[in-house]
This record gives sequence, structure tokens and C-alpha cells, in this order.
Amino acid sequence: MDAVTYERIAVQAPFFDEGHGFDVFGLHPPRLARVVGRTRLLYERYFRVDSRGIDHIPASGPVILIANHAGILPMDAALLCLDVLFRTNPARIPRAVGDHFIPRLPLISALFARLGVVSGTPANVRRLLERGELLVLFPEGTTGPAKRFRDRYRLQTWRVGFAEHAIRHRAVVVPVAIIGAEESWPLLAKLPLRAFGSPYVPVPAVPLPLPAHYHLRYGTPMMLGHASEDADDPGRVAAGAARVRDALEELVVASRQGRRGWFR
Repeated sequence: MDAVTYERIAVQAPFFDEGHGFDVFGLHPPRLARVVGRTRLLYERYFRVDSRGIDHIPASGPVILIANHAGILPMDAALLCLDVLFRTNPARIPRAVGDHFIPRLPLISALFARLGVVSGTPANVRRLLERGELLVLFPEGTTGPAKRFRDRYRLQTWRVGFAEHAIRHRAVVVPVAIIGAEESWPLLAKLPLRAFGSPYVPVPAVPLPLPAHYHLRYGTPMMLGHASEDADDPGRVAAGAARVRDALEELVVASRQGRRGWFR
């Protein structure tokens, strides 16, 4: 493993130790650093991630990355988090906010917690932003990965809760277009089974993700409100969420037009 990368994440990255090397959500930076080191080849050689605009992420303070969502398993979330860990300086540990059923998954839930994933409850999001952390959210939720291939890169159901948190905690919102996930691991079918509380069980079109060339594009940072009172106004919250959706849609369209072919 790259010793410099390990040092940046395991030792130097800001971390709120609640005792025994874990934070209150179970994050363990040394475990995260080891996993990051072992996945560098996937990031660089298999998916060949092309990233632009990461300097739009503030070096400190509360930040929410808002991205489009697709794929059977959250490879898009993983590659986005790896990009942040590899390319922010000083290194920031991204906290991916997952759906409510993730803590119910056997074994996987513990691993996700060690890597910084948190359940998306309002209390969890509030505490992370109060600590000035960097969050990764997908407002489409499970509807993003569930869309048909013909609907790729079209944003689905849009949750607005992130906008309330961004306004209340004066968090910077950065839209991020992720191109490649739709082609890498498309959905074949959805089984109507609610395993561990999930809305469905996905059936992939291919057994493993294809080596689609991923493109990550970070957009212009946004502030959604000017006063904490705005967070209590449903109209302002909805308007802020709509602004982010419009910015992300434009970024997705521009990013797709800028690439050459699906798998290059």
C-alpha cells in the first residue's frame, strides 16, 4: 500500500475519536486507509476515473456532495468517495449517507460503518454537519438504481431533506455528475422481495460491473439559504432542492456530451 496515502487517511485526516479508535458511527480510519489502498487499481485501471473540479470542495467546514445515482450496487458512491480521499488535500473523509435498511444488512453493515457510511436519519446528518464533516448524498435514493436502461441519466424521485439541512447548518452544496455507472452495471429486473427492509432485490444484467470509463464532474458550490429561519420554510427548502437538481441535470448533460463513447 502507498504509505503516503495511508498516512494521509489513517493519521492526518480530521477524525472525531469517541474512544478505541472509532467515532460514534463506527468509522475506523486505519481500516478505511487499508481498503482505499487495496482498491486503487480498480479506481485507476479498471474504471479509469477521470475527475475534474474537485477544487470546488472546500478544505474545511460542512459540505454536502449531491450526485446522481445508478448501478446495482453503489459503485458510483464508492468511486466518488475514493476520488475525494485520493484527491483532496488535506484529505477529507467523505461520509456517504445510506438508506435506512443498510444497518440491517448482516456483516456488510459493520464494514460500511468502519468505512464511514452512516444511516440517513435526520439526527445523524445533523450531528455530522455540526461537526463540519463532508457528506455524500443521493437524493434519488433507491429510485435511481431502479430505473430502466432507456431512462439512464434522467434524475428520478428527488428528496428535498438535504436542502433543509444545508440551509440550517450553512453547509456548502456541491453537485457532482457521475457518468459511467449506468453502463457499468445495468439493472435487468427487480424482484418484489423486501429483504432486510430494502424495497426490492435487484437482478443485474451482468454478473460483475463492466469496465466503463467513469467521469466525475464537480459543479459550482452553492449556498441554499441566508438564515436559519429559511430552513423552517417549506417553500424555500423546496426551491433550494430544485436549484440543486437543475444544476446537477445541467452538469450531467454537459458531462455526457464531453465524453467519447460509453466505454472509453
